[in-house]
Amino acid sequence: MRVIVLIGAPGAGKGTQAGVLAERLGLPHVASGDIFRAAIREGTALGLEASTYIDRGALVPDEVTLGVISARLSRPDARAGAILDGFPRTRAQAEAFDRALAGRGNRVERALYIEVGEEELVRRLAGRRICRSAGHVYHETAKPPRRPGRCDIDGSQLEQRDDDRPETVRARLAAQLAPMLDVVDHYRGRDVLAVVDGDRSIDEVGRALLRALGTAPTAR
Repeated sequence: MRVIVLIGAPGAGKGTQAGVLAERLGLPHVASGDIFRAAIREGTALGLEASTYIDRGALVPDEVTLGVISARLSRPDARAGAILDGFPRTRAQAEAFDRALAGRGNRVERALYIEVGEEELVRRLAGRRICRSAGHVYHETAKPPRRPGRCDIDGSQLEQRDDDRPETVRARLAAQLAPMLDVVDHYRGRDVLAVVDGDRSIDEVGRALLRALGTAPTAR
């Protein structure tokens, strides 16, 4: 089983790159948030337990999170492995995950850290704009509308959400970067970490990630 962990701050492009890697390697993209939502929707025992915390805005305990992840990795489509996105989030989760994998005779093959500078993260996250009518998403530089301030689809006004304002983004990053860097250090100590410069284009980052996995990028 190939277990690959993708690490990066909000705005680093983990979701985009996880999808690219999953398609290229033939492995499922396993995002922790999606797993929780699916487990809750399907009414599994772990999903119902997780919902008791999520519904009141509390953090899901590590043992419950690990149980949900382990159950997902036991599904037939993950028999050959998976690309993990959004887990582990803390050193404690990484250590517990290592123990769980070792119990199955497995280990994390590679932890890929997409490194992006804080100011670039703020630029990416604070540049998002949402249309007032239907929530269509744009970005000031990465995906601008054809007409400034107006949605291409329905013409409604584009707005910046409160949690996308620079000061809010900086506060979110301050809370999230330290635990993430602990996870980076954990995998560096396990000698499975590869650091990739995430300030480059999506294609360049994708090729660098594939090289870190020993897979030749597809020629373009």
